[in-house]
Amino acid sequence: MRMFLRMMALVLCVSAVVTAQSTQNLAGQWQGTINPGKELRLVFVVTPNAAGGGYTATAYSIDQGPGGVAAAVTAQGGTVRINVTTLGATVEGKLAADGNSIVGTFTQGPGSLPVTLTRATKETAWAIPAPPKSMASDAPLAFEVATVKPSNPNTPGKIFTVKGREVITINTTLSDLIGLAYNLHARQVSGGPPWMESDKFDVNGIPQAEGVPSTEQLRGLIQSLLKDRFKLTTHFEKRTLPAYALTLGSAGHKLTANTTNPNGLPGLFFKGLGNLPVRNATMGDFTRVMTQAVLDRPVIDRTGLQGRFDFTLTWTPDESQFRSMGVNVPPPPADGSGPPGLFTAIQEQLGLRLERTEAPVEVMVIDSVQRPSEN
Repeated sequence: MRMFLRMMALVLCVSAVVTAQSTQNLAGQWQGTINPGKELRLVFVVTPNAAGGGYTATAYSIDQGPGGVAAAVTAQGGTVRINVTTLGATVEGKLAADGNSIVGTFTQGPGSLPVTLTRATKETAWAIPAPPKSMASDAPLAFEVATVKPSNPNTPGKIFTVKGREVITINTTLSDLIGLAYNLHARQVSGGPPWMESDKFDVNGIPQAEGVPSTEQLRGLIQSLLKDRFKLTTHFEKRTLPAYALTLGSAGHKLTANTTNPNGLPGLFFKGLGNLPVRNATMGDFTRVMTQAVLDRPVIDRTGLQGRFDFTLTWTPDESQFRSMGVNVPPPPADGSGPPGLFTAIQEQLGLRLERTEAPVEVMVIDSVQRPSEN
């Protein structure tokens, strides 16, 4: 249930065609609260499909910031089901005789909570937070204020995120920061002292410019931090390395296009090992997270797909994966009940192919670097 309750500004509004097998008109804003320890307001905006024969719907968790995700709606025999597939969440309940309330249950994973959705009027509708303002395209890529401090050694995992305009990393090594800033796998970095793999840092930075940075702006901000605080100097060389190529399957892709915010940050947040919901992301964003977090070699995008997409990839990881995250992957279920391995999952669920290859790639050679200067 946590991931639905953590919907962030990085995940932006998308919609999907839905169907209704009922004479009851479900169009409108439906809203209600769940209480997983504190009250959280949920909103489902249902509108008739312009092409006819159904609806479009978008789900919001408005107490956790702007942004919505696609929901599918069906209605039959007085039962309404709202399915937020990408988050593994559903609301199912009975539609009242007057058509203005749905009493039922919110379910995500093994947990469930009671919920009553009411059809909002102009006077009662909760305001849906507007998407955050994007950083100007010509904004300076420098931090107004930035702190770099040693991480708590007891902190598990690592975090890269943006809250509003604040850039945050937790438990990240210099190698992690270089990978984020320059979109590089560890194999694409040569040289440097041993501590760049072992010393871990927390970074908090407020950019000089207002607004939420794009992916490229975020990378530029981290690059400026590395040069300023770590005194990083480098040069690049082309080398042939083992790699993976992501290509388009013979039957075409199975991704959902997202055209809502072409300049917004993508949402790629693991719900667990082998469970990756993806929102508003390019193929470059996807290959980047697979390169930096999952696989043992760089991933090259050869799909030819343009634009941004939403999808969820679920697989059973093996022991070669997630090493860069410092995670020990548990053995797969002995009874074989888990999802397929990564290569099969990418083909079956996304309509893409991941293939081993060798390819010329950019390699960063570190000329000099220092431990970060004091704040």
